[in-house]
Amino acid sequence: MLEKLKNECAECRACPLWETRKNLVFGTGNEKADIMFIGEAPGQQEDETGVPFVGAAGQLFDRYLFAVDLPRESVYIANILKCRPPRNRDPLPAEEDACIEHLYKQIEIINPKIIVCLGRISAKRLISESFMITKQHGEWFEKNGRPITAVYHPSALLRDPAKKADMLEDMKAIKAKLDTI
Repeated sequence: MLEKLKNECAECRACPLWETRKNLVFGTGNEKADIMFIGEAPGQQEDETGVPFVGAAGQLFDRYLFAVDLPRESVYIANILKCRPPRNRDPLPAEEDACIEHLYKQIEIINPKIIVCLGRISAKRLISESFMITKQHGEWFEKNGRPITAVYHPSALLRDPAKKADMLEDMKAIKAKLDTI
């Protein structure tokens, strides 16, 4: 079912981003994952490889997964957008609107026990428009019958290393929550 959805995404022309992408960045990981991490949009490295979170931010994210004993192969990683915005700018609301149903279908197919938003943009779209990442990271909410939380986007940690300790604590709490479900 994911392969069919991936093919639909590859054919999508709902926004102009398809025209400038090198590769569709659909998602990666365990299709039966208990936990799904969702970012905002692919960056340059992701656009070149077709895989989410493989650049410097993705490598940092992998270290956090390793630190809490969550092998990357055991989780599923996706973004709201499946195509890279120019110059890695924030996604436009119309682009999010054009892509969000694809993400909802991914979530439905994978059916994770927990969703973790990577960064404020994902959290604002999936948790609450009023979500404030600096104040609410690591807080738990319930959406559609499943726990959801948000952590700092790994690229934010590259810009502000002082947030790395908070990220580690949030990741430990996520792993603890997952272990109880």
